[in-house]
Amino acid sequence: MIHSYFHQLKELLDIVEEKEKTAIGEASLKISDCIQSGGIIHVFGCGHSHLLGEELFYRAGGLVPVSPLFVEDLMLHKGALRSSRLEQENNYADSFMKDADIRPEDVVIVASNSGRNPVPIDAALLAKEKGAFVIGVTSLDCVGKQSSRHKDGLFLYEAVDLAINNHIPAGDALMTDERVDVSFGPGSTIIGVSIVNAIMAETVKLLADRRIDPPIFKSGNMDGAEEHNRRLIQKYQNRIPLLGSDPL
Repeated sequence: MIHSYFHQLKELLDIVEEKEKTAIGEASLKISDCIQSGGIIHVFGCGHSHLLGEELFYRAGGLVPVSPLFVEDLMLHKGALRSSRLEQENNYADSFMKDADIRPEDVVIVASNSGRNPVPIDAALLAKEKGAFVIGVTSLDCVGKQSSRHKDGLFLYEAVDLAINNHIPAGDALMTDERVDVSFGPGSTIIGVSIVNAIMAETVKLLADRRIDPPIFKSGNMDGAEEHNRRLIQKYQNRIPLLGSDPL
């Protein structure tokens, strides 16, 4: 099973690289334009999908202007069953998106593996209303296998400006065993994190092509990082409150 799981992940990564290269490149272009214009990359997801925001935020080797939209009631630590129920509520996204500082020069990444639940769909639609370019990371393999829970029958890929397919099978479980009734071994987080990090890596290259110094965090465990990171945090902390008011 260990070998089979890693093999499945490697195959999925190869599929994503081959089939989503154009979409990933377009996402990187939009984000490089965003950073050049002084914008911010917002990242949102419910449940385990919020981990994509955790991965990109305040990350050694990652871009600084990333602002995760953390809604605690939609995260597992406030009650897993409750968070799942809230994700399925139409119009719930209004409660946090109306006050989100999303601007026309920004990019918003919304992650939802199934793409069927109302909250990420509404978050994408509301971000578009604010003028931002919206990218969805989702499984198009789930479409047609499950019905939408959105009041308008939408899936996430239909609510965004650009959809990137993570190619995860419906149910998010990669492994089977004839002795076990339920599939197991989820893959959406690993593939999703790989997708967004690939986007950011290409963004750095595009900024360098334009002779723009990419705003990248250095690891706080490396000598000389403190001053480098302090300068970048001071530049962006007014737009990204989660960076804190007293950096480093």
